[in-house]
Order: sequence, then C-alpha cells, then structure tokens
Amino acid sequence: MALKRRIGVFVCHCGGNISDHVDVQQVVDGVTGEPGVAVARTHMFTCSDSSQQEMIDQIVEEKLDGLVVASCSPKLHMFTFRGMAERAGLNPYQYVHVNLREQCSWAHTDDKRGATEKGIHLVRAGIAKCALTRPLTALRVETQPRALVIGAGIGGMRAALALGDMGLTVYLVEREEAAGGWARQAGRMGPEDQNGPDVAAGLLERIVQHDTIMLYTNAELTEKSGSIGDFNVKVRVGPTDVVDLNVGAIVVATGFDTYQPAEGEYGWGLDGVIDLAQFRQMLAEGRLERDGKPLRDIAFVYCVGSRQSKSESCPEPNTYCSRYCCTAGTFAATTLHALETELDQTVNQYHLYRDIRTYGHLEMVYEQARREGAIFLRWEPEQPPVVTQADGRLQVKAVDTLAGGDALEIGADLVVLVTGMRPRENDQLNSLLKIPESKDGFYNEIHIKLRPVETVIDGVFIAGTSQGPKTLAESVASSLAAVAKTGGLLMKGYVDLEPLIARVDTDKCTWCDECLKACPYGAIEKTVCGDKEVALVIASVCKGEGGCVPVCPHDAIDIEGFRDDQIRAMIDASLKEATL
Repeated sequence: MALKRRIGVFVCHCGGNISDHVDVQQVVDGVTGEPGVAVARTHMFTCSDSSQQEMIDQIVEEKLDGLVVASCSPKLHMFTFRGMAERAGLNPYQYVHVNLREQCSWAHTDDKRGATEKGIHLVRAGIAKCALTRPLTALRVETQPRALVIGAGIGGMRAALALGDMGLTVYLVEREEAAGGWARQAGRMGPEDQNGPDVAAGLLERIVQHDTIMLYTNAELTEKSGSIGDFNVKVRVGPTDVVDLNVGAIVVATGFDTYQPAEGEYGWGLDGVIDLAQFRQMLAEGRLERDGKPLRDIAFVYCVGSRQSKSESCPEPNTYCSRYCCTAGTFAATTLHALETELDQTVNQYHLYRDIRTYGHLEMVYEQARREGAIFLRWEPEQPPVVTQADGRLQVKAVDTLAGGDALEIGADLVVLVTGMRPRENDQLNSLLKIPESKDGFYNEIHIKLRPVETVIDGVFIAGTSQGPKTLAESVASSLAAVAKTGGLLMKGYVDLEPLIARVDTDKCTWCDECLKACPYGAIEKTVCGDKEVALVIASVCKGEGGCVPVCPHDAIDIEGFRDDQIRAMIDASLKEATL
C-alpha cells in the first residue's frame, strides 16, 4: 500500500493581483480537506524571501513530501519555487505550480465568486497531480569547451571576442564575403559619433589576432546533430569546402535585413527618392549634390516599413516598431548639419514622422537636430505623406497635425525614406536549428525579461537583431548576455537538464515511427530491445513537448510530470463541486 502523502498548499495574494478577484482564504478552506493535504495557508507574496523561508520551515517541520504553490505564471517563478523546495530538502520535481493569476484572477475580473470557485478547482487539480509525483533527478550532460557563433556583424564579433577571452575555442561563421555586417556601410553612427567601418575593422583585427577564434567567411551551416553540450555541425566554406566542427553551444547573431519599399510607396522608384542607407552613404562620401546640382531641400519620411496596417497594397504588414529608425533619422539630421557647415552650404531639412521614439538618452539627438534647424512635421497614418514629381522636383504633400491640420506641400531635391528592420531570410538555417519565431518573424526567446537570450532549443542562444529590432548598443548588450549564458554553460563543464521528458514502455511499443514523425525536435530514434524494434527517446534532445503521446497507437509513451494517471487524477479532482 502506498504511503499517505503529506502535501503543503500555499496560495498567494500576489499583492492584490490575485486576491482582488479571488478569495484566496476561501480557496485554502476549500482544499484543506483534500486527501494528502497536511498544510494549507496563504501568503501575501509567496516569492518573497520571508515567505520562502516560512515555507521552508513548514516543509521541514511538517515533514512534507509534496508542494503546491498557487500564484502567478510558472514562467516567472517555477524555478524560484523549485530552488526553494530543494533548499528545504524536498525533491524539486515533487512541487506543482498552479497559475492562479493569469488563468483565473486576470481572466475573471468581473466575477469574484466564479473566479474563487475556479481557483478551488485549479488548486484541487494541482494537489491531485502532486500526490502522484515521484522524486526525479536532473539529467547531467558534459559540455565541450567550444562555441559556434553564427553571424559576424558587430554583435557576433563582440560575442566571439568575449567567448575567446574566456579561453573558449570559438568558430565564427559569416555568410557574406567579409565580416562587419551593416556597420561596414553605416558611416557615422550615433549618438557616440563612431565610424561604422572603423568599428568593424577594429573588431576584425582583434579577431584575426586572437589565438582561439577561427573566422569563416562566405560560409553557411549545412548540418547539425547532437544536443546541448555536444553539437556536431558541418559548415560549407566557399562553394565546395566542408568543415566538421564539434561545439558545446551555438550563438545565433544573424542580424537583420532592411525593409525594401514597394514600387510607388512614398514615391519609391521616382528619381531622387532613396532610403536612409543610401543617404548615409552620401554623407560618408561628403556629397551634398545630385546630378551635379547642390541639394537645397531634403525631406525625410519616417516609419517606412514599420507600424504598418494590413491593406490590399500591404497584405503582410510589419506591425512592429523598428526602434532604431527615429534615432538613425535624427542623427542623420545632425550629420547633415555638420556637413553643411563643413561645405558652407545651406540645406533645408524636413522630417515627417508619426511619433518620435528616441527613447532614453537618445532624446538628446532629437533635441540637437531641432536646435540645428531641422523641421519636424507630424502626420497621421490615415493621411500619410504623398510623394510625386513635378517641374523637375519632388513634391511632398502632407497634413501637419502639429500645425492644426494644415495641408503642406514641400518641394524637395531629395526624399529619404527612413526604412525599418525586417527579419533576415534564413530558411536553411531555420530548418536546421528549429528556433521558434515570433509573430513578427524574428527569433523568439523563452521569456523577454527572465530568459531573454535563451531559446527552447537547449544550448542555442539568440543575440542582437536576430531576435528583434535594436540599436547597435542594445544589440551588443544582447550579444554579451548570450555570451554570459554560453560561458556559464561551457566553463562549468556540465549542464543539468529537465527530466520531464518522454518515456517509452518497450513492452507496448512496436516501432511504427508515428512518434518520430510527430516530434518537432527529432528526439526519437529506432533501437533494438530484445527481439524487436522499439522507440528510443534521446534524453538530451527531448523537451517533453508531448506531440508523440496522442499519436502512439499502442499508448506506449508518457511524459514524465504529465503522465496519463496524473492528468486523469487532475480532471477527476477538478470536477468535484466547490462549496463556498
């Protein structure tokens, strides 16, 4: 006969986030008599140090062998409470997290009684699951002291240098013929007023001289196998050469592409309509003339390719803000003013924007541009600027909302479209790495605040603008965050992985390969067990995603931590009537 469990249940007020809409004391009262519950109480903030210590004391004093915490999303504090359980001497996998905030309180703000009843059901289900938990041990995997960095832009080069300075061997792979990324053609970069090609050249020189960094240009990743700590990859260098590499972790810093305006979009295609990259190249060359004539009037149109709405002409809009464009446009204004002074030439510049988003200390760039004479005009998306050509000049028609909705017509020698970032097309790389993408098409991190550079693929980290629009400073900061995670993984020499993975009942399995077809991570392979072929789960690759479970015709697969008996017990427990 199984020993009776002793489970502790702790329900969080979450500072009112939960208790404003759920009567947490009634939830505690409603589950106190559940089988196995030895302790049930509330806390104002279960995640606080004092509350954690109280729970540790309860676990020790009451000799608890199971723990249920009903609080906010497990994305925020699952590992917090696992660590707390471990400090109390309780196996961390005998702790069950119930999401009482996002799945109950915030979902039913208009019905406190109903939310309280639902809270009781959810906590009962968590208790039933906890009663069937068993002690588990994390999977320990040794790691190789080598890293692969994909992309040799500024972010990728900074990542490679930081990893190399740790003493790790680094393979830096760049698809283009030269390292440096967009910085090689950026010219002056703000707000520090650095020269892009000089920055790229300086980093490249350090990389070439570094003993533990190997740079491959005109190269692409073509194959990947293995798992965290021990990846085997093939890199094609040039048209024919293939290099085999063994690495412990992969940092993806593939950068971005610039938005390519559609024909006719804000006058794109007309003579004299260029994008910001082309204009910055003109500034870098010290030119303020076109077709042999000096430039007198320049109009800048912001938010081209960003914050778009779906329409017949734009069926797949980029709805996000590209963040860096406002700063880049306003810095171009100050660079233009400096060149005017140098050439003793006057140029009128008009900046047509939706919203200026030079956030943080970058606001000073915008203020400087205004002080130096740049004129800023605000337009609404319902009435965007219209660029045409007449009498040998460009004409920009716009409605300035800052001037009471006056319709303006600006004559311009040059129209500069301030284009945003878009995800880089890496179909082959995406199929190999299988990193999830956000709705905007950039690589997706696990949690934007708590795990900002980690992906669901263990050992694969994302950095820079591969995960979304960023300024150069933000891109470098992101790359160094990925370095910290990679270094922490590889310098330690081992990593502990989740044991909540698929398990195969070899007595039931007959190897039909349906599970392999369903697994998005390729974590299943065929093996021989006794006199028959069966499925084998590759523990270091499996993520416990569960797609293999329902497709098995013989019910031979379970996910540890989410076993069939646990799910059935949760359903049965949650169906019991909640008495208030």
